[in-house]
Amino acid sequence: MDFSGLDIVIPVLVVLVLLLIFAGIKTVPQGFNYTVERFGRYTRTLTPGLNLIIPFIDRLGAKMNMMEQVLDVPTQEVITRDNAIVAVDGVAFFQVLNAPQAAYQVSGLQNAILNLTMTNIRSVMGSMDLDELLSNRDAINERLLKIVDDAASPWGIKMTRVEIKDINPPANLVESMARQMMAERNKRAQILEAEGLKQAQVLEAEGRKEAAFRDAEARERAAEAEARATQVVSEAIAKGDVQAINYFVAQKYTEALAKIGSATNSKVVLMPMEASSLIGTLGGIGEIAKEVFRAEGTAGAQRLAGRTPRVPPEGGN
Repeated sequence: MDFSGLDIVIPVLVVLVLLLIFAGIKTVPQGFNYTVERFGRYTRTLTPGLNLIIPFIDRLGAKMNMMEQVLDVPTQEVITRDNAIVAVDGVAFFQVLNAPQAAYQVSGLQNAILNLTMTNIRSVMGSMDLDELLSNRDAINERLLKIVDDAASPWGIKMTRVEIKDINPPANLVESMARQMMAERNKRAQILEAEGLKQAQVLEAEGRKEAAFRDAEARERAAEAEARATQVVSEAIAKGDVQAINYFVAQKYTEALAKIGSATNSKVVLMPMEASSLIGTLGGIGEIAKEVFRAEGTAGAQRLAGRTPRVPPEGGN
């Protein structure tokens, strides 16, 4: 069987057409964007899915990962504003938003982001004191994120997060900080103890003040009562009531003797010379009481006599 030239050319052309079709079909996976270059110049961007290009004229350029990526920032030494040397490392998160800019605006995107982040870490943390550096990590992260994001925005990327992982001062500095912290805590404890002692003394003084006020008020009322009793006795004496002065003097003698007898250091009680006067006064009080009772008895008898019926004598009408 003889084959003509046409029988050979047609299958070759079919194979070439199929090869051209397969060469022009490009599949882009999800999360990636491919740039297309025509004779070395950027023309368009291929999105995820099935795409067609012109074979031998167009070619794929950069294959950009559009997902959020993590970049580890290695440990570096930073000198703070107060000349303390600390070792710092971190992590940066970024996402490509514009594939052509990320591909053609900077060479070595990840290396550029890494150096930019490390430089700004030294700049930001070097402008702070050590104490401020250790206590304001969130503020440092926010400041770093803003600075790095503004610097990397022309590259078509978005810095989503910049985090400082570890801040490690030298061992001797850590020991000094521990002693400083201990001294500060001891100082606070002493201040709190002094404040508590002061408050207790104030409360104790307030209690003594209140007790003194109550005692003074009680003495004042007792003095008022004593003055009133003296006034009543004086008025009774002024009216000529001798029994009142006898009663008053007897009461004072009795109170004095009671105090003498209740003393703990007294074994023998010596009666004063005026004790006979006291006894006489007590006797006078007894006589007064007898006279009062006798008078009351006589009055009662008279009342009974007035109510008793009279009996007529014998032999009378």
